[in-house]
Amino acid sequence: MQTSSANSTEPFSPALDRQSLRPDCGNCFALCCTAFGFSRSADFALDKPAGSPCQNLAPDFSCTIHDRLRPRGFRGCTVFDCFGAGQNVSQGFFAGKSWLTHPDTKDEMFSAFKTARQLHEMLWYLAEAGARTFDPDSSNRAVKLRNTIKQAVGGELTDLLALDIQELHSQVRSTLVGVSEEIRASYFAAGGDHLDSTLKPGADLMGKNLRSRRLCGANLRGAHLIGADLRDSDLSGVDLLGADVRDARFDRTDLSKAIYLTQPQLNAARGSRATLLPSDLEMPSHWHDG
Repeated sequence: MQTSSANSTEPFSPALDRQSLRPDCGNCFALCCTAFGFSRSADFALDKPAGSPCQNLAPDFSCTIHDRLRPRGFRGCTVFDCFGAGQNVSQGFFAGKSWLTHPDTKDEMFSAFKTARQLHEMLWYLAEAGARTFDPDSSNRAVKLRNTIKQAVGGELTDLLALDIQELHSQVRSTLVGVSEEIRASYFAAGGDHLDSTLKPGADLMGKNLRSRRLCGANLRGAHLIGADLRDSDLSGVDLLGADVRDARFDRTDLSKAIYLTQPQLNAARGSRATLLPSDLEMPSHWHDG
């Protein structure tokens, strides 16, 4: 079953506002492969301390196993997205001077990347919130926060590193939650399965069978959907902010109007070419044709 809940009054996709928030690895000094650390697990084939280069990193900052990361045990790399922070820090804050040729910049560069990555992700969400809200006050709050963040990621390095990231995160989250409530409310009158008491923020839905259901307007913010079966379901107006969808089944699922869906979430999930996606997200290469 493939359901649809297209709403002709829904605002346009924020795709054009988010073009600059896509990673450009060719203009980055492989900051995601160096700044962060990870432990050996199902997602990473080895241990790597934070601040050290991955053993698969080439001298030109490319990945020597990029075309076979999943079979080599580095699935975690395929689901990471810096939202454009890598090239901003590399070419903006550090003017194209790499940590490899200028070792004295290493600590500051990695710290800047960790902060900038959070800020760029906030910009991604705020672009959607501002485009989808019908409330002028919510729109103004989103614009104000975006301007504050843009000033930070386009300003001086010292100001970026001194930023109160937690306070800013709190303000952004409040705005995102408010817009989500507004969007989801527009689906309530149409009925559906969103009132199921198990469908709530932070819910443990790992492996749950949610197949062929109309979940429009459900709040699954921060929910654990690992391995959940959502095939043939309609997730229009469903808040997926921070939801863990690793290995969730999205075959033929309508995700075209889901709220706060990101590319890393799609990359971590399973789906098919028949899955409906927002216009500014890409079909993962490992999704099949079924």
